[in-house]
Amino acid sequence: MTQYLLSVHSVADQPVRSPEDTRQAYADTAAFNAELQAAGSWVFGGGLQPPATAKVVRVRDGVLSRTDGPFAEGKEQIGGFWIVEAPDLAAALALAERASVACREPVEVRPFQEG
Repeated sequence: MTQYLLSVHSVADQPVRSPEDTRQAYADTAAFNAELQAAGSWVFGGGLQPPATAKVVRVRDGVLSRTDGPFAEGKEQIGGFWIVEAPDLAAALALAERASVACREPVEVRPFQEG
């Protein structure tokens, strides 16, 4: 089976969810996680702290630099992810659809490189 990254994209400037909707999204995501685990598709997953907590480490020409904030500047940042195993892209896309419904955010699907 191929492993896929399902990355959750959080978009800045979107309306803030109600506390009830946030609680329900967490509950739905936990249920989805349990389904992935029961089906044997789960490899790893987790939510991330906000982009402002990110640190970027870079070495160029042997010189180390560390900066605050996310590497990519933009309205969209990764808010969480799953690594799943699926027999093919169609199955991974079906999992991503369920993930997007559960977490209420867009989910990008990318296969891992082989070898």
